[in-house]
Amino acid sequence: MLKLSACIEMIFTDRPFEERIDCVAEGGLGAFEFWDWPAKDINLLNVRRQLHDLEVAAFIMEPRGRLVHVDTSAELREGVSRSIAIAEILECQNLIVLVGRESSGLSRQEQHDNIVRGLKQVAPLAEDAGVTLLVEPLNVTVDHVGFYLSSSQEAFQIVEEVDSPKVKVLFDIYHQQISEGNLIANITEHLDMIGYLHVADVPGRHEPGTGEINYANVLQRISEAGYNGYVGLEYQPSGDSYQSLKAITEIVAAVNRKE
Repeated sequence: MLKLSACIEMIFTDRPFEERIDCVAEGGLGAFEFWDWPAKDINLLNVRRQLHDLEVAAFIMEPRGRLVHVDTSAELREGVSRSIAIAEILECQNLIVLVGRESSGLSRQEQHDNIVRGLKQVAPLAEDAGVTLLVEPLNVTVDHVGFYLSSSQEAFQIVEEVDSPKVKVLFDIYHQQISEGNLIANITEHLDMIGYLHVADVPGRHEPGTGEINYANVLQRISEAGYNGYVGLEYQPSGDSYQSLKAITEIVAAVNRKE
């Protein structure tokens, strides 16, 4: 069964951050996600999510953007340990991994090897905690010029090389439509390495139904292939946030009824 999670960094932004959790519940969703945690009032977020019996589906692992560099071992282990401690408070089982911007002083192979090496170092921490590290490729054409990892194929290669059940790919359908296309095949052929999905439409990064992606077909095929995890709503509403949820909640409800 597909499960929806609202990214409260992008949806309900007309409300104070903690109040967006109330909006998630009012919108009929069962989970939310956010980006960076160090500046957040984690205890307040936890109280709010418990009040509404919501799940925290994912947030970004610290230190963000450093895996491409060679000299991050101590900082990496400390940041991942602290992130896991926050995840335990929030009962969250997923940490999003952003590998960082390209380093001009290192070859792509060196940066690739650094990412694999770093993830191998911290994978046992995730395994012990029961937390999954989600490596996310981003598009470098529209939103993240200069980011190292844009290819889902390289992300799958990284996960294969790390070889941990707790290191997987976050496949962002919006980013990969821009970067690669061929969405259904790229997802279904690597489903065992995918731990999470993000959705938004192209162009504009607005809610599903506003652009070129046939989400009803894409999500149906993914569900039929065996994916039953989170679908994170990481989009900018084109209008009212509550109204923006309508199309994707109807699509997911229809897909789940067919299971």
